Amino acid sequence: MNFLAHIYLSGNNDFIKIGNFMADGIRGKQFENFPEEIQKGILLHRAIDTFTDAHPVFRESTKRLHERYHHYAGVIVDIFYDHFLAKNWKMYSDENLKEYINRFYQSLHTNHDLLSEKTKGLLPYMEKQNWLLSYQSIAGIDQILSQMDRRTNNQSNMRFATEELKKHYTDFEQEFTVFFEELRTYSTQKLTTL
Repeated sequence: MNFLAHIYLSGNNDFIKIGNFMADGIRGKQFENFPEEIQKGILLHRAIDTFTDAHPVFRESTKRLHERYHHYAGVIVDIFYDHFLAKNWKMYSDENLKEYINRFYQSLHTNHDLLSEKTKGLLPYMEKQNWLLSYQSIAGIDQILSQMDRRTNNQSNMRFATEELKKHYTDFEQEFTVFFEELRTYSTQKLTTL
């Protein structure tokens, strides 16, 4: 899952959301350097990634992309799934997506001193281009994948991935819907054990 899903799956605790959001840049036991609730978010992020990577529905989605994108297929499906979460946001939350995102950005600013250096560097770009809201449209997804592709010196070919998204849109959306229900249940249960 990508940023929006990780934030959403953290529940209502801002510190757990922050930990889950910045967890990719926290290696090994470095998470122990953060406050307890942020640690929970980091551990939840890791559990979500493990659950996702092993799930047969997620793997079905990645299989469709593997021949063209190889080991980037999972990264691309993470972005596609965030698109379907953003697109269908009203099914998952009573709060307007834009307001939800703005509240999250405000939380990051309020707790800026708790953020990792990587997250502090990422935040201005993310906020300026409003990545989280741009997930709603295919054009937004296309822009994000193109930016990611440039970071791989265009070797990943991710800039072309919305071609597959459009071609197999219904299949990806159905897979997301089935998978995300299971992931929501898993995440809620996991949070109680952290």
